[in-house]
Amino acid sequence: MSELFSLEGKKGLIIGIANKQSIALGCARLMKAAGAELAITYLNEKSDKYVRPFADELEAPIYMPCNVQQPGELEAVFAEIEKKWGKLDFLIHSIAFASQDDLHGRLVDCSLEGFHLAMDVSCHSLMRMTRLAEPLMKDGGSILSMSYLGAERAVENYGAMGPVKAALESTTRYMAHELRDKKIRVNCLSPGPIKTRAASGIKDFSELLGAVGDKIPNYDVTPEDVGAMATFLVTDAAKAYTGYVYYVDEGYSILG
Repeated sequence: MSELFSLEGKKGLIIGIANKQSIALGCARLMKAAGAELAITYLNEKSDKYVRPFADELEAPIYMPCNVQQPGELEAVFAEIEKKWGKLDFLIHSIAFASQDDLHGRLVDCSLEGFHLAMDVSCHSLMRMTRLAEPLMKDGGSILSMSYLGAERAVENYGAMGPVKAALESTTRYMAHELRDKKIRVNCLSPGPIKTRAASGIKDFSELLGAVGDKIPNYDVTPEDVGAMATFLVTDAAKAYTGYVYYVDEGYSILG
């Protein structure tokens, strides 16, 4: 039974570690502790100095740049995985981006260029990663991405990212259906508010966090809490779980 919850012998790619508060780092640490071998990426030369210490901590045998908007970088990562490992068991997609204007402004004022940018980085990149991961998941696998409650509710100062995250959740369902016969599971996690670098870009985030605390006293969701759920979903114990959004928010999402 314990082998079902182990990641010994499994290889995973984690995209989205930016600093010590990253949800992706919480996932990586727990997956490493469960026995997985990890490939880690960083956004660009500027972010390398922040991410490299974590790649060293995680003993990542593959550490490469990956800006999903730079032609060839994503493909290079998967080519290296194929060369070094010959397979991939799981993929963690934990990246998103929208300009400050498109986050904090009215959705109806979002430009085509701004919406395209947010959708490309935050949603379509998951489709591209999945297409590259599919032939490497020869014995099945697990793909996870990160959403937020703003995908189903109107959240102040979340602007264009709300519809984009809704698209991400819909993408999860469609890809889960399409890849089921190959035993590739696709799921999405929806963490409650966490003080990450991405969250710091949301206007009045402290007020949002306070509002959660008003309904959930002593609210304290951490990247490691998300990592615990993510780790379970990539183990063999979760082989029947696919196509769903799992909330990691101490029950906040069930409250009106």
